[in-house]
Amino acid sequence: FADLVLETWDLHCDRNGREHRTADMGCKQLVVRRGQPFSITLRFSGRGYQEGVDKLSFNVETGPCPTETSGTSSHFVMTDCPEESCWSAVMQQQDEESLSVSLCSPPNARIGRYSMTLEACTDYQGSSYQIGDFVLLFNPWHPEDTVFMRDENERREYVLSQHGLIYQGTCDYIFSIPWNFGQFEDDILAICLNMLDINPKHLRDQNRDCSRRNDPVYIGRVVSAMVNCNDEDRGVLFGRWDNHYEDGMSPMAWIGSVDILKRWKKFGCQPVKYGQCWVFAAVACTVMRCLGIPTRVVTNYNSAHDTNANLTIDRYINEKGEQERHSWDKIWNFHCWVESWMARPDLGAGYDGWQVLDPTPQEKSEGVYCCGPAPVKAIKEGDMLLKYDIPFIFAEVNADVVYWVVQGDGMQKQSIRSSDVGKYISTKSVGRDSREDITHNYKYPEGSEEERAVFEKAEHQKKSIGEEDEGLHLRIKVSEGANKGSDFDVFAVVNNNTDEERVCRVTLCARAASHNGTLGLQCGLTDPADIDIEPRAEKRVPLRILYEEYRDKLTQDNLIKVVALLKDHQTGDVIVAVRDIYVENPPIKIRILGEPMQNRKLVAEISLVNPLAVPLNGCVFVVEGTGLTEGQLFKELEEPLEPQAEAKFRMDLMPRLPGLQKLMVDFESDQLTGVKGYRNVIIAPQPM
Repeated sequence: FADLVLETWDLHCDRNGREHRTADMGCKQLVVRRGQPFSITLRFSGRGYQEGVDKLSFNVETGPCPTETSGTSSHFVMTDCPEESCWSAVMQQQDEESLSVSLCSPPNARIGRYSMTLEACTDYQGSSYQIGDFVLLFNPWHPEDTVFMRDENERREYVLSQHGLIYQGTCDYIFSIPWNFGQFEDDILAICLNMLDINPKHLRDQNRDCSRRNDPVYIGRVVSAMVNCNDEDRGVLFGRWDNHYEDGMSPMAWIGSVDILKRWKKFGCQPVKYGQCWVFAAVACTVMRCLGIPTRVVTNYNSAHDTNANLTIDRYINEKGEQERHSWDKIWNFHCWVESWMARPDLGAGYDGWQVLDPTPQEKSEGVYCCGPAPVKAIKEGDMLLKYDIPFIFAEVNADVVYWVVQGDGMQKQSIRSSDVGKYISTKSVGRDSREDITHNYKYPEGSEEERAVFEKAEHQKKSIGEEDEGLHLRIKVSEGANKGSDFDVFAVVNNNTDEERVCRVTLCARAASHNGTLGLQCGLTDPADIDIEPRAEKRVPLRILYEEYRDKLTQDNLIKVVALLKDHQTGDVIVAVRDIYVENPPIKIRILGEPMQNRKLVAEISLVNPLAVPLNGCVFVVEGTGLTEGQLFKELEEPLEPQAEAKFRMDLMPRLPGLQKLMVDFESDQLTGVKGYRNVIIAPQPM
């Protein structure tokens, strides 16, 4: 028989991409998921393949030094009865000179870039052909994959959806910002794979690193470390919290991960300036979804950063409510991390499912700034010794905050009311733009038997006392409309829950604050006032917060922290109440004109009113949305925007993808920054 000569081949990138749900990646290469078959067609010249005469076998290899023992290389023969646990090739159909073959990887294969070779052998004479490269990803659709997720709607949200919402604000004022994850946008897959290839573990031992890429726990840990640059590991983002962002982008200005990852690549993997927790989390979410690991961004309100790991955060204030001494322990008004879905065979039964990964650089883990994966279940149960980093995350959601009031004579008195840490843990709902509260995944109901048992296991005595029924009670209320540009009122509300008249002294103090708990300048203070409260009555002490007072003190976080202090003259008790107030930006209005259809021009009308008493200079709108815009679109205003004036413009879009998309807008100017808006747009598919 003449030799079997390969003339051409077809990797069927489009068809395989559709079947493997990678078609949106728009890349011209084959991208498939592990454990799932994909087809290729081989065309021979002169004669076709003959069973019994010709022997066909394949080689697939990944990484710089592929070996069979490390699972990074495999040689397999075309056969009729494939084995599930290793690479296989099965003949599908033959058609004269062409032959279609179904290839399949095992569901625990290493992910990454592969090269593939065909060996054709006749009578012990053979030729070898390089038939192209492909990328192999995790497969949440395959029951044997460690990232398998049962529910199709969840897979759509946590793997395939390229846009979402991230929750911010305060526990009393929760709102969301839109985010363009864009994990299937051009070049993003290549950037994510490159991130794995420049991580320090790879540079230390390439073979070991590549051989561990079958494990989502390992990949998650690498990604968590590579999204920040604190280890001088050429990480993606530079964190900054001090309100000085002039030599980069303010963390508040980003609206998507694509821009950040592309900048990182363009500047030779130099860290992109600047990120804060939600930016770190969102970029990690993009990378994990891109690689095929189901992931969501989660927000924890009143998140504790407990540096000395004693599960207590001590706050010292004077009798005016001002901070007395610096503490490294902080309470963030919110903190974001991600949860990724995976099995944990390394931990024994019961810990599969959502795992916390936190790429924001806070504390080192095994010598590196990364955090997780930590099973959410282990955090709930207080299993402090399991891998990875449970004590740190347990403290973020469970630490006590104790306020100490330092009196004029230097005496310290513990406040009898402690604030609540780990509230309203939130993520975007599946398939809807609403908030899902997942606090119950992290902790048992407050005051329950189970909570007590968990705290005992974690060696934590809860110091905070629940709401007092008897005695005096203090809380802070805000008038409607804490809008940027206007004055607003806050009130200390005192309730006397006793049957006798009480006399007490109340002070209110307001200061600008940063989202990581750092306090800025004072923007409001009442003179201490003695008030009498009738039995079972309520009294309010007002503090007016003036725009001219907070205007130049507010950071880009738009936060004012109000502390109320009550001294009960009868008992000598001191009660503290604290509230973070978010000063609202104006809304951005978005109207869609015309019928939205794939590959047909669409017009968006975007507008914003300047709510301030001063003109806005250097106004720019940034518009982006996967499937709606190619990259980002910019609209700069030529003139300053006068007080109460409206900026309105129209922008042409060309929708590429059908289905539900999000158009996202960010507005920047000298006085008003990080203003966000979005609009859902349903794009009709192009008629065939």
